Amino acid sequence: MDWGTDLWDQYDVIDKHTQSGLDLVDRYIKFVKERTEIEQNYAKQLRNLTKRYAKRGSKDEQDCKFSNYASFQEILNELNDYAGQRELIAENMMTAICVELTKYLQDIKQERKTHLSDAKKAQQTLESSFKHLESTKKRFAKEWAEADKATQQAEKTENDLNATRLDVEKAKQHAHARTHTAEECRNDYAAQLQKYNKEQNFFYYSEIPQIFNKLQDMDERRIQRLAEGYCQFSDIEKKVLPIISKCLEGISTAGGKIDEKQDSILFIEQHKSGFERPGDVEFEDYTQGIKPATSDSSLHPPKVRAKLWPFSKKHKTTHAEKHMPPPAEDFSHLPPEQRKKKLQAKIDDITKELQKTQDQSDALEKMKGVYEQNPQMGDPSSLEPQITETAQTIGRLRGELAKYETWLAEAVGGEESSNTVNNNAQHSISSVVTADQSQNIYTEFDDEFDDIESPIGQCTALYTFEGNSEGTISITEGELLSVMEEDKGDGWMRVLRANGEEGYIPSSYVKLTP
Repeated sequence: MDWGTDLWDQYDVIDKHTQSGLDLVDRYIKFVKERTEIEQNYAKQLRNLTKRYAKRGSKDEQDCKFSNYASFQEILNELNDYAGQRELIAENMMTAICVELTKYLQDIKQERKTHLSDAKKAQQTLESSFKHLESTKKRFAKEWAEADKATQQAEKTENDLNATRLDVEKAKQHAHARTHTAEECRNDYAAQLQKYNKEQNFFYYSEIPQIFNKLQDMDERRIQRLAEGYCQFSDIEKKVLPIISKCLEGISTAGGKIDEKQDSILFIEQHKSGFERPGDVEFEDYTQGIKPATSDSSLHPPKVRAKLWPFSKKHKTTHAEKHMPPPAEDFSHLPPEQRKKKLQAKIDDITKELQKTQDQSDALEKMKGVYEQNPQMGDPSSLEPQITETAQTIGRLRGELAKYETWLAEAVGGEESSNTVNNNAQHSISSVVTADQSQNIYTEFDDEFDDIESPIGQCTALYTFEGNSEGTISITEGELLSVMEEDKGDGWMRVLRANGEEGYIPSSYVKLTP
């Protein structure tokens, strides 16, 4: 069954049906757009929610050491990632459904307009042919009536006794002319009728069926494309469901990470003062009489009750307290346990900074060695200021490290002190030995510089570039760089910075130095 065969006379119905189908596509596009707006607003609200409840500040960072606080932060992070997936759903729906269906709708509207226009033109052509047929038919009828009238007049004239021979001949000639004209009109009418029937047959059995079948094919393609859009509405969300599931699993995992016992231990470690509990209050016997002030008051001063730390009341800060000197550098203002923790944390920070500075020094020495072997790459003396500054920083950090280790030894005391000091001393000595060995690498392995990848040129950064993606590095405007690998046509080149950092940057961001 097809439209051309079964709906050959339903032009208006087909027109209305196809228009209704296009309206449905347009409604679906609007529906998906509103869905994407809902998704975007939902994602925005989720992001604002996570941002509002995210921890900020040093106190919050301290709290995040507890597993229940840290898990809540992980939940916020997972929820933020979940919001990103909702945004991705909205973006993909807008691109894959709304944009593509809008383009398709414009094309199919134009196609429908063309088919309907062809049908109207065919209809107009057939109507024009029919009008011409009617005109020929009317002319034939008129001419035949005139010929019949002329024939009857000729017969009447011939039977009239008073008519002359000339009148009779004249009447016969007139009748003959009229009859001949009527015959010609009859032949024209017959020819036009045959032509019209042929055109009508072509119109109803070939032309219109073809146009209606094209409209049917167009409508079926529209339905199929709309069905794909319906499926995409679900498939787009299904594609991100694995990631959404991971986010939800991450939230569950964060809840499972909570260790209440460990949190209690951590809380104790953070706030343990190290003070001994107060001893018993001694009984003061006044029945023995008052002792001489000269002996007892000077030799036995009144005992002062130790401060009850757990029950000390908070008091308002006085004017004098506001102007008290800042906390001591050796943290002697803290309880013993907290002082040891602060000192150890300070030693760890200095050790990390010392290692980082030592790595930077090694990189500068390596660059200097490369320049010494390849003078065309750069002047080794240009690195001396940075090498000197780095060496001074290393000396300062080593001094601070020794100072804080001494304070830690004083805080720990006894055998524990010696063990801690020895461990830290060994750690710092190993760092120093590593640094000294790193500095001597280049004197011991000068012959192996041929194995090091040598720069192939130099360039100057024209603009600042932030290398955020993997494999790229950040550069600053005016920075001198060593070219390790030229641009291979993809717009990127590999360079080496003065601090030893190596990676890719856009070729258009630098200018090669001759």
